[in-house]
Amino acid sequence: VEKSPSLANASDKPTFSGLKKFSKKVEFSNPDKVFWPKENITKGDVIAYYNSISDYLLPYLKDRPQSMRRTPDGIKSEGFFQKNVAGMVPDWAKTVVLKSDSKGEPVEWLVCNDKDTLLYMVNMGCIEINPWSSRVKTLENPDYIIFDLDPKGAPVGDIVKTANVLKAVLDKLKVPAFIKTSGGNGLHVFIPVKPKYSYDQTREFSHIVSQMVHQQLPDITSLERMPSKRKNKVYLDFLQNGKGKTMASIYSLRPREGAGVSTPLSWDEVDDQLNLQDYNIFTILPRLQAKGDLWKDFFKEAVDLKEVLKNLS
Repeated sequence: VEKSPSLANASDKPTFSGLKKFSKKVEFSNPDKVFWPKENITKGDVIAYYNSISDYLLPYLKDRPQSMRRTPDGIKSEGFFQKNVAGMVPDWAKTVVLKSDSKGEPVEWLVCNDKDTLLYMVNMGCIEINPWSSRVKTLENPDYIIFDLDPKGAPVGDIVKTANVLKAVLDKLKVPAFIKTSGGNGLHVFIPVKPKYSYDQTREFSHIVSQMVHQQLPDITSLERMPSKRKNKVYLDFLQNGKGKTMASIYSLRPREGAGVSTPLSWDEVDDQLNLQDYNIFTILPRLQAKGDLWKDFFKEAVDLKEVLKNLS
């Protein structure tokens, strides 16, 4: 892993010539544009970050359609999602044409299989990277199940408690559980699964397990979709398991104050000492040097849902 520069130090800022060595294919633009005013992080810094992290990130993007969340003016503007890239991406970029579920019209999605494509996306203003949960060859069959623990005002201690109860439930079912920060205020728990089951089936599994967690923690968790009905409770969001639904990938930056990165955790870090603000663009590369990739065996541990359901009954 490359050493992380002191991002706030002007002399460490990536220049045009510095960025050129990252990719022969991408024509980088506006490296000096400030994306985070308070932290003094530029677009060039973001490109340099994704260049440094690409070997760790790309296995989670390979062969997946990308929903491009573009924030070309940095974190001070909302940005927008772009799905259809027809006619705008370079010839060397891999794409896949899929029928839109809502309108039935063809949509050309970008597929990110290499560092050049990743850096192209970042140069287009993608601070955050949002892959599908399924790959091009098994589009109807996701290869992981998501539990999105969304605090919406709940204290971090409640998120920690919820995550650990979820882990205990999954341990009982003999299911491997991988955890990461959301890059914001929440936690994401992922289960790797063999891509044999539909999105409806994986969502239903997430729903059943979320109900089991909620039964144990009714006072601090909620399955209620309406934010007004679950004030200060941890929302167990099982609905993230849907075709075409995306969330910030592992190792993705988030376009919000603090420059958080969705960072893999070990379960022994999920305790009362957990401070979600500790996981950001400044800390992720030194952390990787110290701890390595905590999710490196993620896809190797994929389970068959049919076998898991036997444990459920």
